Amino acid sequence: MKSLLLLVLISICWADHHSDNYTLDHDRVIHIQAENGPRLLVEAEQTKVFSHRGGNVTLPCKFYRDPTAFGSGTHKIRIKWTKLTSDYLKEVDVFVSMGYHNKAYAGYQGRVFLKGGSDNDASLVIADLTLEDYGRYKCEVIEGLEDDTAVVSLDLQGVVFPYFPRLGRYNLNFHEAQQACLDQDAVIASFDQLYDAWRGGLDWCNAGWLSDGSVQYPITKPREPCGGQNTVPGVRNYGFWDKDKSRYDVFCFTSNFNGRFYYLIHPTKLTYDEAVQACLNDGAQIAKVGQIFAAWKLLGYDRCDAGWLADGSVRYPISRPRRRCSPTEAAVRFVGFPDKKHKLYGVYCFRAYN
Repeated sequence: MKSLLLLVLISICWADHHSDNYTLDHDRVIHIQAENGPRLLVEAEQTKVFSHRGGNVTLPCKFYRDPTAFGSGTHKIRIKWTKLTSDYLKEVDVFVSMGYHNKAYAGYQGRVFLKGGSDNDASLVIADLTLEDYGRYKCEVIEGLEDDTAVVSLDLQGVVFPYFPRLGRYNLNFHEAQQACLDQDAVIASFDQLYDAWRGGLDWCNAGWLSDGSVQYPITKPREPCGGQNTVPGVRNYGFWDKDKSRYDVFCFTSNFNGRFYYLIHPTKLTYDEAVQACLNDGAQIAKVGQIFAAWKLLGYDRCDAGWLADGSVRYPISRPRRRCSPTEAAVRFVGFPDKKHKLYGVYCFRAYN
Protein backbone atom coordinates (compact mmCIF):
# COMPACT_ATOMS: atom_id res chain seq x y z
CA MET A 1 0.00 0.00 0.00
CA LYS A 2 2.82 2.44 0.90
CA SER A 3 4.53 1.73 -2.46
CA LEU A 4 1.28 2.41 -4.35
CA LEU A 5 0.75 5.73 -2.49
CA LEU A 6 4.31 6.84 -3.26
CA LEU A 7 3.82 6.01 -6.95
CA VAL A 8 0.61 8.09 -7.08
CA LEU A 9 2.29 11.11 -5.44
CA ILE A 10 5.21 10.94 -7.89
CA SER A 11 2.77 10.79 -10.82
CA ILE A 12 0.85 13.87 -9.58
CA CYS A 13 4.03 15.91 -9.05
CA TRP A 14 5.31 14.96 -12.55
CA ALA A 15 1.98 15.93 -14.11
CA ASP A 16 1.94 19.35 -12.38
CA HIS A 17 5.50 20.06 -13.40
CA HIS A 18 4.79 19.24 -17.05
CA SER A 19 1.42 21.02 -17.35
CA ASP A 20 0.76 22.10 -20.94
CA ASN A 21 -0.44 25.53 -19.72
CA TYR A 22 3.10 26.78 -19.33
CA THR A 23 6.75 25.85 -19.72
CA LEU A 24 9.70 27.07 -17.68
CA ASP A 25 13.01 28.03 -19.23
CA HIS A 26 15.42 29.99 -17.03
CA ASP A 27 12.57 31.63 -15.03
CA ARG A 28 10.78 32.59 -18.25
CA VAL A 29 7.05 31.86 -18.36
CA ILE A 30 5.51 31.15 -21.77
CA HIS A 31 1.72 31.01 -21.87
CA ILE A 32 0.11 28.57 -24.29
CA GLN A 33 -3.52 29.05 -25.33
CA ALA A 34 -5.67 26.16 -24.18
CA GLU A 35 -8.64 25.01 -26.22
CA ASN A 36 -11.12 26.24 -23.61
CA GLY A 37 -9.14 29.43 -22.74
CA PRO A 38 -10.42 33.02 -23.00
CA ARG A 39 -11.46 34.17 -26.45
CA LEU A 40 -11.42 37.84 -25.41
CA LEU A 41 -8.65 39.46 -23.38
CA VAL A 42 -8.68 43.02 -21.96
CA GLU A 43 -5.47 44.65 -20.71
CA ALA A 44 -4.30 48.02 -19.37
CA GLU A 45 -0.75 48.97 -20.36
CA GLN A 46 -0.53 51.06 -17.19
CA THR A 47 -2.49 50.32 -14.03
CA LYS A 48 -1.99 53.85 -12.68
CA VAL A 49 -1.92 57.24 -14.41
CA PHE A 50 -1.23 60.71 -12.99
CA SER A 51 -2.63 64.14 -13.79
CA HIS A 52 -4.03 67.22 -12.05
CA ARG A 53 -7.27 69.18 -11.83
CA GLY A 54 -8.02 70.91 -15.13
CA GLY A 55 -5.77 68.56 -17.12
CA ASN A 56 -6.58 65.84 -19.64
CA VAL A 57 -5.74 62.17 -19.18
CA THR A 58 -6.01 58.89 -21.09
CA LEU A 59 -6.98 55.74 -19.20
CA PRO A 60 -5.31 52.95 -21.23
CA CYS A 61 -7.27 49.85 -22.24
CA LYS A 62 -6.90 47.45 -25.18
CA PHE A 63 -8.68 44.24 -26.07
CA TYR A 64 -7.51 41.21 -28.01
CA ARG A 65 -9.93 38.73 -29.59
CA ASP A 66 -9.51 35.25 -31.02
CA PRO A 67 -10.68 35.64 -34.65
CA THR A 68 -11.21 31.89 -34.99
CA ALA A 69 -13.68 31.97 -32.11
CA PHE A 70 -15.81 34.86 -33.38
CA GLY A 71 -15.36 34.32 -37.11
CA SER A 72 -17.22 36.76 -39.29
CA GLY A 73 -20.29 36.91 -37.04
CA THR A 74 -22.32 40.04 -36.47
CA HIS A 75 -21.57 40.43 -32.75
CA LYS A 76 -21.03 44.10 -31.95
CA ILE A 77 -18.33 45.00 -29.46
CA ARG A 78 -19.62 46.88 -26.41
CA ILE A 79 -17.18 48.99 -24.38
CA LYS A 80 -18.22 50.14 -20.94
CA TRP A 81 -16.30 52.30 -18.46
CA THR A 82 -17.39 52.56 -14.83
CA LYS A 83 -15.88 54.13 -11.73
CA LEU A 84 -15.39 51.89 -8.72
CA THR A 85 -16.37 53.14 -5.27
CA SER A 86 -15.33 52.30 -1.71
CA ASP A 87 -18.49 50.19 -1.67
CA TYR A 88 -17.36 47.35 -3.94
CA LEU A 89 -20.97 46.43 -4.73
CA LYS A 90 -21.57 49.80 -6.38
CA GLU A 91 -20.16 51.24 -9.58
CA VAL A 92 -20.76 54.62 -11.21
CA ASP A 93 -21.47 54.61 -14.95
CA VAL A 94 -19.03 56.78 -16.90
CA PHE A 95 -19.23 55.92 -20.62
CA VAL A 96 -20.69 53.26 -22.92
CA SER A 97 -19.91 52.70 -26.60
CA MET A 98 -21.43 50.22 -29.05
CA GLY A 99 -20.89 50.72 -32.74
CA TYR A 100 -21.79 54.31 -33.58
CA HIS A 101 -23.72 54.77 -30.34
CA ASN A 102 -21.93 56.50 -27.46
CA LYS A 103 -23.24 57.73 -24.13
CA ALA A 104 -21.55 59.63 -21.30
CA TYR A 105 -23.14 59.83 -17.88
CA ALA A 106 -23.76 62.60 -15.33
CA GLY A 107 -20.75 64.83 -14.66
CA TYR A 108 -18.74 63.13 -17.40
CA GLN A 109 -20.99 64.39 -20.19
CA GLY A 110 -19.03 66.44 -22.71
CA ARG A 111 -15.71 65.45 -21.11
CA VAL A 112 -15.14 61.80 -22.06
CA PHE A 113 -14.61 59.94 -25.34
CA LEU A 114 -12.80 56.87 -26.66
CA LYS A 115 -9.28 57.49 -27.91
CA GLY A 116 -9.79 55.11 -30.85
CA GLY A 117 -6.12 54.86 -31.74
CA SER A 118 -6.68 51.43 -33.31
CA ASP A 119 -9.42 48.89 -33.88
CA ASN A 120 -8.68 47.23 -30.54
CA ASP A 121 -8.23 50.45 -28.53
CA ALA A 122 -10.80 50.98 -25.76
CA SER A 123 -8.81 53.71 -23.96
CA LEU A 124 -10.89 56.50 -22.42
CA VAL A 125 -9.93 60.18 -22.58
CA ILE A 126 -11.16 62.41 -19.73
CA ALA A 127 -10.83 66.16 -20.31
CA ASP A 128 -10.89 69.05 -17.84
CA LEU A 129 -10.34 66.81 -14.82
CA THR A 130 -12.14 67.58 -11.58
CA LEU A 131 -11.24 66.63 -8.02
CA GLU A 132 -14.07 64.10 -8.06
CA ASP A 133 -12.50 62.26 -11.02
CA TYR A 134 -9.81 60.77 -8.76
CA GLY A 135 -10.24 57.03 -8.22
CA ARG A 136 -10.29 53.59 -9.85
CA TYR A 137 -11.94 52.92 -13.23
CA LYS A 138 -12.99 49.64 -14.82
CA CYS A 139 -12.79 49.01 -18.56
CA GLU A 140 -15.14 46.23 -19.67
CA VAL A 141 -15.31 44.85 -23.21
CA ILE A 142 -18.18 42.57 -24.23
CA GLU A 143 -18.62 40.60 -27.47
CA GLY A 144 -21.42 38.09 -27.64
CA LEU A 145 -21.14 35.87 -24.56
CA GLU A 146 -17.50 36.79 -23.96
CA ASP A 147 -16.33 39.63 -21.74
CA ASP A 148 -13.24 40.71 -19.81
CA THR A 149 -12.18 43.67 -17.69
CA ALA A 150 -9.16 45.74 -16.62
CA VAL A 151 -8.83 48.33 -13.84
CA VAL A 152 -6.90 51.64 -14.04
CA SER A 153 -6.29 54.05 -11.16
CA LEU A 154 -6.33 57.81 -11.75
CA ASP A 155 -4.20 59.78 -9.29
CA LEU A 156 -4.16 63.58 -9.03
CA GLN A 157 -1.33 65.86 -8.02
CA GLY A 158 -2.42 67.82 -4.99
CA VAL A 159 -2.30 68.38 -1.24
CA VAL A 160 -4.13 66.93 1.77
CA PHE A 161 -4.96 69.27 4.64
CA PRO A 162 -6.79 68.84 7.96
CA TYR A 163 -9.84 71.00 8.50
CA PHE A 164 -12.25 71.97 11.26
CA PRO A 165 -14.78 74.84 11.28
CA ARG A 166 -15.23 77.89 13.52
CA LEU A 167 -17.25 75.75 15.93
CA GLY A 168 -14.02 73.98 16.89
CA ARG A 169 -12.60 70.50 16.67
CA TYR A 170 -14.69 67.33 16.47
CA ASN A 171 -17.86 69.10 15.30
CA LEU A 172 -18.52 67.50 11.89
CA ASN A 173 -20.50 64.40 11.05
CA PHE A 174 -19.56 62.67 7.80
CA HIS A 175 -22.00 64.59 5.59
CA GLU A 176 -21.02 67.94 7.11
CA ALA A 177 -17.38 66.98 6.62
CA GLN A 178 -17.97 66.36 2.90
CA GLN A 179 -19.64 69.77 2.55
CA ALA A 180 -16.93 71.51 4.56
CA CYS A 181 -14.30 70.32 2.07
CA LEU A 182 -16.42 71.36 -0.92
CA ASP A 183 -16.87 74.82 0.63
CA GLN A 184 -13.07 75.18 0.74
CA ASP A 185 -12.48 74.22 -2.93
CA ALA A 186 -11.60 70.64 -2.02
CA VAL A 187 -13.07 67.16 -1.62
CA ILE A 188 -12.88 64.76 1.29
CA ALA A 189 -9.59 62.84 1.02
CA SER A 190 -9.24 59.11 0.42
CA PHE A 191 -7.12 56.83 2.59
CA ASP A 192 -4.52 56.52 -0.19
CA GLN A 193 -4.25 60.30 -0.40
CA LEU A 194 -3.84 60.61 3.37
CA TYR A 195 -1.28 57.79 3.37
CA ASP A 196 0.76 59.53 0.65
CA ALA A 197 0.57 62.79 2.62
CA TRP A 198 1.81 60.97 5.74
CA ARG A 199 4.73 59.56 3.76
CA GLY A 200 5.42 63.15 2.70
CA GLY A 201 5.62 64.28 6.34
CA LEU A 202 2.04 65.18 7.34
CA ASP A 203 1.66 64.91 11.13
CA TRP A 204 -1.70 65.75 12.71
CA CYS A 205 -2.96 64.65 16.10
CA ASN A 206 -6.69 65.08 15.51
CA ALA A 207 -8.77 62.34 13.90
CA GLY A 208 -10.67 63.18 10.73
CA TRP A 209 -13.17 61.63 8.34
CA LEU A 210 -12.01 60.06 5.07
CA SER A 211 -14.04 59.38 1.93
CA ASP A 212 -14.68 55.72 2.79
CA GLY A 213 -16.35 56.70 6.07
CA SER A 214 -13.39 55.76 8.25
CA VAL A 215 -11.81 58.07 10.83
CA GLN A 216 -7.99 58.24 10.89
CA TYR A 217 -5.03 60.54 11.55
CA PRO A 218 -1.34 60.60 10.46
CA ILE A 219 1.53 60.58 12.96
CA THR A 220 5.18 60.94 11.92
CA LYS A 221 6.45 61.91 15.39
CA PRO A 222 4.90 59.61 18.03
CA ARG A 223 4.16 61.38 21.33
CA GLU A 224 2.02 60.87 24.44
CA PRO A 225 -1.12 62.82 23.45
CA CYS A 226 -1.15 61.13 20.02
CA GLY A 227 -1.30 57.39 20.61
CA GLY A 228 1.73 57.16 22.87
CA GLN A 229 5.43 57.99 22.69
CA ASN A 230 6.52 54.38 22.27
CA THR A 231 4.30 53.63 19.27
CA VAL A 232 5.54 53.48 15.69
CA PRO A 233 4.79 56.24 13.16
CA GLY A 234 1.84 55.57 10.89
CA VAL A 235 -1.73 56.41 10.00
CA ARG A 236 -3.82 55.72 13.12
CA ASN A 237 -7.21 54.15 12.40
CA TYR A 238 -10.26 54.77 14.59
CA GLY A 239 -12.36 52.53 12.34
CA PHE A 240 -15.81 53.22 10.90
CA TRP A 241 -18.31 55.34 12.82
CA ASP A 242 -21.93 56.45 12.52
CA LYS A 243 -21.96 58.95 9.64
CA ASP A 244 -24.87 60.89 11.13
CA LYS A 245 -24.09 60.96 14.85
CA SER A 246 -20.31 60.69 15.20
CA ARG A 247 -18.34 63.94 15.02
CA TYR A 248 -14.73 64.49 14.07
CA ASP A 249 -12.57 66.79 11.95
CA VAL A 250 -11.97 66.02 8.26
CA PHE A 251 -9.05 65.57 5.88
CA CYS A 252 -9.59 67.40 2.59
CA PHE A 253 -7.81 67.11 -0.75
CA THR A 254 -7.33 69.78 -3.39
CA SER A 255 -5.28 70.16 -6.57
CA ASN A 256 -4.09 72.79 -9.06
CA PHE A 257 -6.41 75.73 -9.66
CA ASN A 258 -7.03 77.87 -12.73
CA GLY A 259 -6.57 81.35 -11.36
CA ARG A 260 -4.39 83.68 -9.30
CA PHE A 261 -3.98 83.46 -5.54
CA TYR A 262 -2.48 86.55 -3.91
CA TYR A 263 -2.18 88.69 -0.78
CA LEU A 264 -3.97 91.98 -1.38
CA ILE A 265 -1.84 95.04 -0.74
CA HIS A 266 -4.07 97.41 1.24
CA PRO A 267 -3.22 100.59 3.18
CA THR A 268 -4.95 99.41 6.39
CA LYS A 269 -5.77 96.23 8.26
CA LEU A 270 -9.29 94.91 7.69
CA THR A 271 -12.27 93.42 9.44
CA TYR A 272 -13.67 90.26 7.85
CA ASP A 273 -16.46 92.15 6.01
CA GLU A 274 -13.98 94.76 4.80
CA ALA A 275 -11.69 91.95 3.59
CA VAL A 276 -14.49 90.36 1.55
CA GLN A 277 -15.32 93.73 -0.03
CA ALA A 278 -11.68 94.59 -0.72
CA CYS A 279 -11.26 91.42 -2.81
CA LEU A 280 -14.49 92.16 -4.69
CA ASN A 281 -13.28 95.69 -5.41
CA ASP A 282 -10.11 94.14 -6.88
CA GLY A 283 -12.12 91.94 -9.25
CA ALA A 284 -11.61 88.81 -7.15
CA GLN A 285 -13.09 86.89 -4.25
CA ILE A 286 -11.78 86.20 -0.79
CA ALA A 287 -9.69 83.03 -1.04
CA LYS A 288 -10.65 79.64 0.38
CA VAL A 289 -8.62 77.36 2.62
CA GLY A 290 -8.04 74.84 -0.17
CA GLN A 291 -6.62 77.59 -2.38
CA ILE A 292 -4.06 78.74 0.16
CA PHE A 293 -2.90 75.14 0.66
CA ALA A 294 -2.69 74.54 -3.11
CA ALA A 295 -0.73 77.77 -3.65
CA TRP A 296 1.65 76.86 -0.81
CA LYS A 297 2.21 73.21 -1.74
CA LEU A 298 2.06 73.30 -5.54
CA LEU A 299 3.34 76.81 -6.31
CA GLY A 300 5.67 77.40 -3.37
CA TYR A 301 3.73 80.51 -2.32
CA ASP A 302 5.36 82.22 0.67
CA ARG A 303 4.02 85.22 2.61
CA CYS A 304 4.60 86.13 6.25
CA ASP A 305 1.40 88.19 6.55
CA ALA A 306 -1.66 86.78 8.31
CA GLY A 307 -4.79 87.23 6.23
CA TRP A 308 -8.50 86.53 6.31
CA LEU A 309 -9.92 83.58 4.34
CA ALA A 310 -13.50 82.85 3.27
CA ASP A 311 -14.34 80.60 6.23
CA GLY A 312 -13.42 83.35 8.69
CA SER A 313 -10.08 81.84 9.61
CA VAL A 314 -6.77 83.69 9.49
CA ARG A 315 -3.71 81.92 8.04
CA TYR A 316 -0.48 82.54 6.18
CA PRO A 317 1.68 80.26 3.95
CA ILE A 318 5.38 79.72 4.60
CA SER A 319 7.42 77.67 2.13
CA ARG A 320 10.80 79.03 3.37
CA PRO A 321 10.97 78.65 7.16
CA ARG A 322 12.63 81.58 8.94
CA ARG A 323 12.67 83.40 12.26
CA ARG A 324 9.29 84.91 13.18
CA CYS A 325 7.72 83.12 10.19
CA SER A 326 7.38 79.42 11.06
CA PRO A 327 11.05 78.93 12.04
CA THR A 328 11.01 75.12 12.15
CA GLU A 329 8.93 73.95 9.18
CA ALA A 330 7.28 74.87 5.91
CA ALA A 331 3.55 75.05 6.60
CA VAL A 332 0.34 76.99 6.26
CA ARG A 333 0.26 78.62 9.68
CA PHE A 334 -3.10 78.84 11.44
CA VAL A 335 -3.79 81.93 13.56
CA GLY A 336 -7.34 80.94 14.45
CA PHE A 337 -10.92 82.11 13.99
CA PRO A 338 -10.77 85.62 15.46
CA ASP A 339 -13.70 87.96 16.01
CA LYS A 340 -14.73 89.08 12.52
CA LYS A 341 -14.92 92.68 13.75
CA HIS A 342 -11.23 92.77 14.67
CA LYS A 343 -9.32 95.09 12.36
CA LEU A 344 -6.01 93.26 12.71
CA TYR A 345 -5.37 91.34 9.48
CA GLY A 346 -4.94 91.59 5.75
CA VAL A 347 -6.68 89.33 3.22
CA TYR A 348 -5.86 86.66 0.66
CA CYS A 349 -7.81 86.91 -2.60
CA PHE A 350 -8.41 84.56 -5.54
CA ARG A 351 -9.17 85.63 -9.10
CA ALA A 352 -10.35 82.81 -11.38
CA TYR A 353 -9.24 82.77 -15.02
CA ASN A 354 -12.01 82.46 -17.59
